[in-house]
Parts: sequence; C-alpha cells; structure tokens
Amino acid sequence: MSDVASFIGGIRALLVQAAHPEVAAGVFQHSEYREDPLGRLSRTSSYVTSVAYGSMPEVKVAVGRVRGAHRPVSGTSERGRPYSADQADLAAWVHNALTDSFLTSYRTFGREPLSEEDADRFVAEQTTVGALLDASPLPSSAAALASWVRDHPDLGGSPGLVGAIEFLKSPPLRPTLKAGYKIMFWAASATTPERIRVVLGIKAYPGAIVAGRLLIKILRWAMGASPSWKLALMRVGAPIPEHLFTQDLPIGDSGRRNPE
Repeated sequence: MSDVASFIGGIRALLVQAAHPEVAAGVFQHSEYREDPLGRLSRTSSYVTSVAYGSMPEVKVAVGRVRGAHRPVSGTSERGRPYSADQADLAAWVHNALTDSFLTSYRTFGREPLSEEDADRFVAEQTTVGALLDASPLPSSAAALASWVRDHPDLGGSPGLVGAIEFLKSPPLRPTLKAGYKIMFWAASATTPERIRVVLGIKAYPGAIVAGRLLIKILRWAMGASPSWKLALMRVGAPIPEHLFTQDLPIGDSGRRNPE
C-alpha cells in the first residue's frame, strides 16, 4: 500500500467497480466526481490511508464517514434493480475490487516480488476492513478474491459505466500530468481481467505494462514510499527502512497525523 504502484491500483479499482451496473448507478446518480474530481480523490485517498496505517480509532472514524456518506445513496439502476450503498453485496464489490486492484498492481508494478503467502495475508487483513463496512462475501485468499472479481455474475454495461469510463480516460488534469496519467490508465486497463475489459469497452494495448513499470520506477525514485507508512512504523516502534522514504512526515502543528 505504501508503494507508488498503488496509483495504478486506484485507477484499476475505479474501472473494475464501474462494471457493476448498480454500483455505477449509485456513483453516477449521487456522486460529485464530475464537478469536484480532486475533492473526491482526496477523500478516497484519506480513507485508504487511514484504514491502511491508522490506529483502530482512526480506522473506525474513517469507516464511519464512509458509511455516513453511503446512507442516503439509493435508487434504481438503469436495468431496473433497486440498490442501496449499504447493501452487503454492493459494499463487497467495491471493497473487494479495491483490494484485488491494489494487490494486482503491486504484484505487477511493485518494488519487489510478493509471495503467495504474503498476498493471502494481505487479502485476509483487508477482510477486517470489509467486515467493518458490513460487506459480504469477503474472500480470504488472493486466488479466491481474483476469481470472485473476475467471474462475478452481475456485471454489465450501463450509462453510469459509460460516464465513468469517459471521465477516467480523460480527467481534468493539468497538461503536465496528463501524459503520466495516460500511461497509468492503460497500465491499469492491461491488468484488468479480459472479461471485465469487454464489459468496460477498454483494451489491453501491447507495451502498456512495460510503460507502466518504467513510469512507476521513476515515480518511486522521485517520491519514495508513503510517509504515512513511516509514521505508522514509528507509532508501533517497528524498524524503519529509511532508504525508502523521501517525503516529509504528514504531521500538523501538534505533531499528530494530519487526516487531510
């Protein structure tokens, strides 16, 4: 989670999540991502950082905010199915797609190889967060999770999907950032299961993964590992691999972790 490969994982998660018509409808009908994309990204990043590196009180606050934001999200999808963001199966799709995407991206673009044992441990740890969201089912191994996402029976096209893909292909970024983002988008697409790519109407271009690895290597050199990880290591008194960190700690005037 601390590696810059998570940037590609985040994009992949949004792509995969959009393949579920009821999830896509909830985002399309209720989210402000088109009007305030950076605000949405900031809130999502804050949530991911909090549940990955925060103390349990911080984790519960972050989960509580998400559940509070989800409470009014309900309606009917374009294929006529009622939905609510609190539904266990929809919460599971969002959570499991996020876990699978971060894991897949690290295993494809990460700093070092990840063993099957560590991959399974990561997935099992993430089920703790999913349980706080009342998500179900929550596969507890990497292979079971990948299979559950890839073969999910409720996927399909929808207007919400079309809107999400159009936005993700060309978000309102500064021109200096767009070239790098494009590489990450196509790298994320290339790691998405073929069945889901067909639903989304995206392709796996030759060379996308090689280009993604090169970009991530450059970003890793420039940015290092997440300083939130370093702060978490300090909190629990764990050894700190100093050579991995290049950024300042995310602290405010009081010396406490800045939730923003």
